[in-house]
Amino acid sequence: ANELKAKGNEAFAAGNHTAAIDFFSQAIELDPTNHVLYSNRSASQSSLKKYTEALADAEKTVELMPAWAKGYSRKGAALFGLQEYAMAVTTYQEGLKHDPESALLKKGLSDAEAALEQEKDGGAGYGDIANQMANAFKGDVLAKIAANPKTASYLADPEFVKKVRDIQANPENMSKYMSDQRITMAMFTLMGMGDVFAKGADDFMNEADEPKARSPTQPKPAPKAEPKAMEVEEDASEEDKETAAKKAQASGAKDKGNAAYKARNFDEALVQYSNAIELDPTDITFLNNKAAVYFEMGKYDECIETAEQAIEVGREYRADYKHIAKAMGRIGTAYSKKDNLDKAIEFYNRSLTEHRAADVLTKLRALEKLRKQREEDAYLDDAKSNEARERGNEFFKAAKYAEAQAEYSEAIKRNPSDPRNYANRAACLTKLIALPDAIKDCDKCVSLDPTYVKAYTRKANALFLMREYAEALDALEEAKTHDKEKKNTVEINQTEAKCYSAISEQNSRQTPEEAIARAQANPKIAAVLANPVMQNILQQMQSDPRAAREHLKNPAIASNLRKLIAAGI
Repeated sequence: ANELKAKGNEAFAAGNHTAAIDFFSQAIELDPTNHVLYSNRSASQSSLKKYTEALADAEKTVELMPAWAKGYSRKGAALFGLQEYAMAVTTYQEGLKHDPESALLKKGLSDAEAALEQEKDGGAGYGDIANQMANAFKGDVLAKIAANPKTASYLADPEFVKKVRDIQANPENMSKYMSDQRITMAMFTLMGMGDVFAKGADDFMNEADEPKARSPTQPKPAPKAEPKAMEVEEDASEEDKETAAKKAQASGAKDKGNAAYKARNFDEALVQYSNAIELDPTDITFLNNKAAVYFEMGKYDECIETAEQAIEVGREYRADYKHIAKAMGRIGTAYSKKDNLDKAIEFYNRSLTEHRAADVLTKLRALEKLRKQREEDAYLDDAKSNEARERGNEFFKAAKYAEAQAEYSEAIKRNPSDPRNYANRAACLTKLIALPDAIKDCDKCVSLDPTYVKAYTRKANALFLMREYAEALDALEEAKTHDKEKKNTVEINQTEAKCYSAISEQNSRQTPEEAIARAQANPKIAAVLANPVMQNILQQMQSDPRAAREHLKNPAIASNLRKLIAAGI
């Protein structure tokens, strides 16, 4: 059988595929369980475009050796030849499960997917070849031909240039010149396929010094033998057979481990995954699965150690980046369980550099937020917060507002629950004309202590400077409500008087019509005017001004009326 196989290989290499098939068939009769013989005969059948026979031999190859990736390559090639592109895609994908790094399978899959896509599009990639050939001669053709070393020399022949121009003028004339190999070579070069036909063109040019001298009646040179589309294999060595058998056993052990893992029988899962690793130490997935078992068992150190081994194996055997990323992500999660946030964040980031997985990104953001919160909590110190606030007060008295702001910010970091820190910084920000930030600090202050009167008066001052008089008056009303001991009455009244004075001055500079037009352009005022309740109240006040006294007892109505007053309505 080996002698016949060797003769078949020789015949295949010589391009005599019929003889190769005969030799391989005789060898199969003597050794019908040798998968390599069926694989080689399948290759020979495909070379003769006998794809049905090639498919039968390829399927027999896969049946005899399911874990041998080359068998799937043979089957995919036969299916491709039969134009069963969808089945070819499935076959190549199945083969890649057994050998993820096979360049032959990846190339076959890419070709099958492309053909399938073209088939879905109505075969435009093949059916429109005539249009592609005609379109190749559009544009600055001579410049493109001159730029290619394979075709540049053709331009020295005026007859060639004349043919090109004739094709440009009427693409249908191209059929007249297809006997000129230079036109064919130029066409494929312009279509971006020059490298495919470069060797054939070189052979043609080497057979005659002057191509134009050949008579049209002179017979063309005999075509070169068609290059081999495939290669045949020698018999797998005993070592190769043993490796393939071990891979198959390892795959079976992994399946058993998966079943045990799903049943939460972790001890059994560890045994099976360990067996798989011993049989095939090159597969990163076995180590990843084993690390997952340790994680579920709460053995985080063992999980980390196993996942690190998985990364080493993955790097050494060029595993898919997704598998390496998964190992790094699992290490990050294990460190998270050990409450080592820095290491967890480090490995999550490393995982994302390998492959950006949404779940890892979510875990990373959560840990970063937690770490920031812990850092802030560790920074808390009431005594140091008070010291920083006192330093800020000294700077404020010295009119060094920027320095005062920095100290108040430090006080807030040290004790974010003390309302005095926010109120003092608000006063400082008002001096620095950072009015929106000052208002935010005032709001934060009253959220911590709703009775903090200074926060309301400082908010009113900031709003006054922003010419938001109605809102400033609302803040002052809040201050009055909480100023039980009347300690801030003078300040409140003075600020209130400033607001009304400013409103009066503003309204004196506009006519009632202008005031209404401006009010209607203000969404807040327009909303008040459109409110049916407010419309009814305004009508009552117009007929009975004394009704205003009762309505002003309602804080919401009073606030709306202040907005209308400020707008000059």
